[in-house]
Amino acid sequence: MDILRIIEDELIEKSDIPEFNAGDNITVYYRIREGEKVRVQPFRGNVLQIRGGKSNPKRTFTVRKISSGVGVERIFPIYSPNIEKIEVNKRGKVRRARLFYLRGLTGKKARIKEKRYVKK
Repeated sequence: MDILRIIEDELIEKSDIPEFNAGDNITVYYRIREGEKVRVQPFRGNVLQIRGGKSNPKRTFTVRKISSGVGVERIFPIYSPNIEKIEVNKRGKVRRARLFYLRGLTGKKARIKEKRYVKK
């Protein structure tokens, strides 16, 4: 059990993951291995949920996008070595931590408002 904890701590230390929350639009660059070849596939969508605490090494997040009219969801472990980088495209203005209601919505109803920052 101690060996697992040591490996998990190493993954957490070397990660450069930006802060994001449910409702944010992000792009996850995920490394995919096909035989001998390795390629990076971007997956852009809205974050539906983040599971696990801030310091939990098994923390995951769910990203949803619409591809050819079909909703596609993918669950990523946040400290996965296969994630090359994560970009935050837009900050969403939502009032919940779990956005499963988006599954039943299509078109303009499925939009998430963007957070607006006021300069002082």
